[in-house]
Amino acid sequence: MKLTCSQKNLKFALDIVSLAVNNSSTLPVLNNILLKASNKKLFLSATNLEIAINYSIAADVKNEGSITVPAKLIANYVSLLQDGEVELKVDGNYTLQVKSAKSNTKIKGITPDEFPLIPTVEKDLAFSVSAKSFADGVNNTVFSAAIGGSRPILSGVYLVGEKDQLTFVATDSFRLAEKKISLAQKLEQNIECVIPVRTMLELAHILNDCDEKEELSITISKNQVLFAVNGIELISRLIEGKYPDYKQIIPRSHKTKLEVSVDDLTIATKRVSLFAKENNNSIKLSATNDGTLQIATDETTIGEEKADVMVKIEGEDNKIAINSHYLLDVLGHLKENVAIEMSEKLTPVVVRPLKGEDYLYIIMPLKV
Repeated sequence: MKLTCSQKNLKFALDIVSLAVNNSSTLPVLNNILLKASNKKLFLSATNLEIAINYSIAADVKNEGSITVPAKLIANYVSLLQDGEVELKVDGNYTLQVKSAKSNTKIKGITPDEFPLIPTVEKDLAFSVSAKSFADGVNNTVFSAAIGGSRPILSGVYLVGEKDQLTFVATDSFRLAEKKISLAQKLEQNIECVIPVRTMLELAHILNDCDEKEELSITISKNQVLFAVNGIELISRLIEGKYPDYKQIIPRSHKTKLEVSVDDLTIATKRVSLFAKENNNSIKLSATNDGTLQIATDETTIGEEKADVMVKIEGEDNKIAINSHYLLDVLGHLKENVAIEMSEKLTPVVVRPLKGEDYLYIIMPLKV
């Protein structure tokens, strides 16, 4: 293999495909990126056996060929080169020579024969969606999914598509987030699948740089999904199993509704949270008809804190205990004023944007 390409393009490509690399893998080749020169392009691939990312850049290919090299090493090295032309050359000992105007190095690689085969996703169902909208759906829900645990089905984002709407749902059984986005065209058939958290996080990393006009192409098969945008392909397995009927836990009514500033509520909750760490992050929300929401924690070995926030209240006085981290997680994703709905002490707390009905967040209460 021998080729020349742009340092800037190579750096971008390495950064993108490196998202799929798991550096803790015990299989050495999974720590590597596959480089393949063919047909005036340099193709790059990486996988951790759960997700895979493919990307290609233009290159002046002198000799076709392939090699796998350590992802972290080559990405870091190329990022330290000056912008300009870079030559990549492979010798017979599976060593990659990287040559630029002021540097010349060699990186030992592994035969491409050991690199796992990237699966092909059957086009059982394919559609497109605004990349920015899909990123919003992911960013507003993925933090609520379970990390590990005994229920694998909860370690992903539940994606449901009906007509011209996509619904994202994530829960770890202690809190739940639901986000709805609109599609420009109606779906040919309904969608129902669970996509792993790691996949969604890396996809969001890619999509966050997209502008309003860019489209994300999605292809779903029985047990795999393919996302494609701007020449980047991300392939992932799907989580098998039936997602729980989450709608059963959404309260249909409330006794108290608060309208409050996100900024004021965030600052107050953060202050109280400093003292709630020794109390399993338990904080008490006490709403009274004088227009005050008091946020407090019980006395701990380091002290206690009570913070008052001005609110607009509808309904009766109310008091409930929740996990401060769960409240702060959702406040970090909401930019406008929010509505907080409370009912009984053991009924979930509902947080919504004050404007719009496309987002819902539920926090299970704590026993006091």
